[in-house]
Amino acid sequence: MSRPIDPQSAVDYMVKTAPQYAQAKAKRVYLEEFRKSKKAILMQQHSDKAIGAQEREAYAHPDYLGLLAALQVAVAEEEELRWKLVAAQTRVEVWRSQEASNRAQDRTTA
Repeated sequence: MSRPIDPQSAVDYMVKTAPQYAQAKAKRVYLEEFRKSKKAILMQQHSDKAIGAQEREAYAHPDYLGLLAALQVAVAEEEELRWKLVAAQTRVEVWRSQEASNRAQDRTTA
């Protein structure tokens, strides 16, 4: 038998986790936008080359690759928090359905 769902703890979790999720999303969006700036900065370092070569050098630069690694971590953090929040919301919905079923059952047996 499964343990009873405590909707209040699920809601408390959502309230507590929301700021963490917001920060994770803000970090991810910042890194996505900064990636464009970083590419431009790195391309400037090779302004004596053709645009295609500048772009190639920028994409291959260790700083750009490091930024991509940080973006990967940021996306993973954001997604983990998002799915934990979805799970908490689902717990509340399951509890709500169980309570409605219990009320319906009480009415049929009363």
